[in-house]
Amino acid sequence: MKGLDRILLSRMGPIVAGIAVGVLAPLLVHWGNPGNMGICVACFERDIAGALGLHRAGVVQYLRPEIMGIILGAFLSAIAFGEYRPRSGSSPVVRFFLGMFAMIGALIFLGCPWRGYLRLAGGDWNALFGLAGLFVGIGIGIFFLWRGFSLGRSHSEERGSGLMMPLMALGLLALLLIAPKFGAEGSGPIFFSAKGPGSMYAPWVVSMAVGLAIGWLAQRSRFCTVGSVRDLFMLKDSHLFNGIIALLIAAVATNYALGLFKPGFAGQPVAHTNGLWNFLGMVLAGLCFTLAGGCPGRQLIMSGEGDGDAAVFVLGMIAGAGIAHNFSLASSPNGITPYAPGAWVVGMIFCLAIGFMMRQKLD
Repeated sequence: MKGLDRILLSRMGPIVAGIAVGVLAPLLVHWGNPGNMGICVACFERDIAGALGLHRAGVVQYLRPEIMGIILGAFLSAIAFGEYRPRSGSSPVVRFFLGMFAMIGALIFLGCPWRGYLRLAGGDWNALFGLAGLFVGIGIGIFFLWRGFSLGRSHSEERGSGLMMPLMALGLLALLLIAPKFGAEGSGPIFFSAKGPGSMYAPWVVSMAVGLAIGWLAQRSRFCTVGSVRDLFMLKDSHLFNGIIALLIAAVATNYALGLFKPGFAGQPVAHTNGLWNFLGMVLAGLCFTLAGGCPGRQLIMSGEGDGDAAVFVLGMIAGAGIAHNFSLASSPNGITPYAPGAWVVGMIFCLAIGFMMRQKLD
């Protein structure tokens, strides 16, 4: 265990985490998860929002154990290695709205950065437009970071305050297993899809174990799909980006081995072919992630470490999923909705406004 931890803390750490995600995500598809969606933080948080009744899109409602596992894996890792440090107070309301708009952008594209790379590794060439948009969104965020953008400093809090997200994860897991029915007709408050992507899932024990493993590995290695691009351009440091390359190579190889690699644009699982909006959706999401300090997976990891600001971002994404579906903003395999462009404009105005306004003076 000590040998593995030394590797995770070295420059090899992100590579190990990337390989783990690249292998385990296609395996989850093989075991039952939707196509090219072995692990998608945005999609899975969207499914959780539906399962809790925050939206009524019946095809995307399921309490995804992978999300609970990632939070708890990061929490256990942080506890084991003395990195559990509850803190918050860094513009929580702004972070909530960044999470909300990040989710709207991700659901226009139909995936988070993790799924963008996994879609590409499965042969979905539509992901190229989304990843190009992600890089542009990160680039806009870097522009603001270079000019002093900051959400302010967080402050230490009582140790109990950092337990909220791990406890929430345990509560969601309990709801998944118990599946209570409180409604007058035996329905709700937890909803499960009978068809569509929400009805497709690996056995919960397997999903939970994968989530725990990835949460542990990502916490120790600081794996982050957005931070990797940010550091590559801002610091000329490829340390984290090597993990993305490893993820792609491992996922392509695993997809080939499982017969899941199906190249093309049309007919890809849970994807649409509108290249412009695949690009623009991820521009918005990438900008939100950069301003908030990390991709949605990294935000889950930090929330497990006790970071209340990251927890607020995660809750903002879950709320954003409800808003996206209740207001018909989320795309489908048929393409975007008529209302998505307006929401995208509002999200970009919000991000650009705080990017220009929330700056610290540089010496």
